[in-house]
Amino acid sequence: MIEVLRQHITNRLGKDIDNLDIVLTKFKPLKTSRNQQILTEGEICKYVYFIASGCLQVYTHDSEMRETTRDIVTEDHWCSELISFGSEKPATENIRAIEPCELLAIDRKGFQEMMETVPQFDKVYRQILEASYANSVYRINTFVALSALDRIKWLMQNRPTLMTRVSSKLIASYLGINKDVFSRLKAKI
Repeated sequence: MIEVLRQHITNRLGKDIDNLDIVLTKFKPLKTSRNQQILTEGEICKYVYFIASGCLQVYTHDSEMRETTRDIVTEDHWCSELISFGSEKPATENIRAIEPCELLAIDRKGFQEMMETVPQFDKVYRQILEASYANSVYRINTFVALSALDRIKWLMQNRPTLMTRVSSKLIASYLGINKDVFSRLKAKI
C-alpha cells in the first residue's frame, strides 16, 4: 500500500526527493469496511487520508438529518476535513467509507514533520488544497446554474465511473437532486 503513495508523490514531485522514506514511515495503514465511519461531525479531525483503494463520502446532515454529499473521493486522492484538521476544532462534516478502503493516514504532527522534512511536499499539499477548493467552488457555482438533467450529464462527462460505482441515492445527494428525480432523468439519457 505504501508503494501506491510513493508512486503518487514521485509522479508529482519527481524521483529525487530527499527523506521520502522517512516521511513515508509517518503514514499508518488503515483498512476500512463498507459504511465504516471515519470521522463524525463534532469530532476533531486528526488525520489526512491518502486513498490507496476504495471510495470515501464527505457529507453533512441538514436539520431534518438528510445527508448532503459534498464530495465522493476515490483512490489516488487525498481526503480530510481540512478546516478541523488545521484548526483542531470540531469537524462540521462526516467522512464514511462507501466501499472497503485501504487508506494511509498521517496525523497532524507527522504531517507538519513531513512538510518540514520534505519541503517539496508543500507542492502536493497546495495541490490538495487547490483541488478541494476548486471542486467545492465549481460544484457550487455550476450546480446552482445547471438543471438536474445537466448535472447528471456533467457527472457522466467528468466522473463517469461514479455512475456504476456508487448507489443512485448517493449520486443524487452529491448532485443535489431528489433520488426519484435522479432515477427518472437518468433513464432519459
